[in-house]
Amino acid sequence: MVMAEPDVEVPEGDVKKGAKLFKAKCAQCHTIEKGGLVKQGPPLWGVFGRQSGSVEGFAYSEANKNSGIIWSDKHMYEYLVNPKKYIPGTKMVFAGLKKEKERADLCAFMASMG
Repeated sequence: MVMAEPDVEVPEGDVKKGAKLFKAKCAQCHTIEKGGLVKQGPPLWGVFGRQSGSVEGFAYSEANKNSGIIWSDKHMYEYLVNPKKYIPGTKMVFAGLKKEKERADLCAFMASMG
């Protein structure tokens, strides 16, 4: 079952600021370049449009595999506030990004990568 997209408006983000945020907050656990390796988290190249929990070679939680999320900027924008609340049972150990602008910048960067 597919989870409906959240009814949110994702503000326009800055790709360059998003790249810096990714490096600072995400790159320890995720790659985002094409052909990037599995680290503590799955590779995020081309994440938008992809079914949650579907990258081969990464051991996702059942919660993530069964979430019904097709990743979009809206899902990611809301997920990044508090991943454990958005997908209860996820293995992602990230407290979240509370600032709307930072989430928008990160989403813009991720959208530019695949």
